Amino acid sequence: MNISALYQQFITDLQHTSWLEFIAVVAGILSVWFSRRENIWVYPTGLVNTIIYIYLSFKFALLGEASVNFYYTVVSIYGWILWARKDRQERPLLHITASTAREWLQQVGFFGFFYIVVFSALTYLKKDFAPQAIPWADAFASATAYTGMWLMAKKKVESWHWWIATNVASIPLYFVKHAVFTSVYYVILLIMAVSGLMEWRKKSKQRSYAA
Repeated sequence: MNISALYQQFITDLQHTSWLEFIAVVAGILSVWFSRRENIWVYPTGLVNTIIYIYLSFKFALLGEASVNFYYTVVSIYGWILWARKDRQERPLLHITASTAREWLQQVGFFGFFYIVVFSALTYLKKDFAPQAIPWADAFASATAYTGMWLMAKKKVESWHWWIATNVASIPLYFVKHAVFTSVYYVILLIMAVSGLMEWRKKSKQRSYAA
């Protein structure tokens, strides 16, 4: 496909963007902005985004992404509870920290487990139920997202590394599914994730110096 054809597909698909997809994208951008600011509103706005994308993922035959958004919904509630906890001075109990070497190994293992599970499931389902699925790409986007969300709930700096990987994988994944507005959304999230990584690194270092 040449540049002209790609551009034409982009314009055509953009014109067919649904209002549900638009709302989900706006809510998702707000959620990432709040997460960068370490603001608990990351979760209510994120829930709007994930619930809509559960439906949209099924619509675009992205079964791995549907599972991711269901997982997001559950972990968002868990994260909301963790972020809301405060001490007697009404200060948050959970703080932004960097992962240890052991925690990094756990993250890689977490990612590997879910990649294998999602890839195997999609490879099986592709035969009869989801012919449009792209198992290796969908599994990668899904597994990195699972890992990023888990770490976000724990306020780990490294969550942004996994979000960056998710966004890079999701940009072409949604484009080829003709969900170009969502593809552009992931470009925006990629830029915000890089910014979020730098901001959380700074906060983590400031806390280390203070301690």
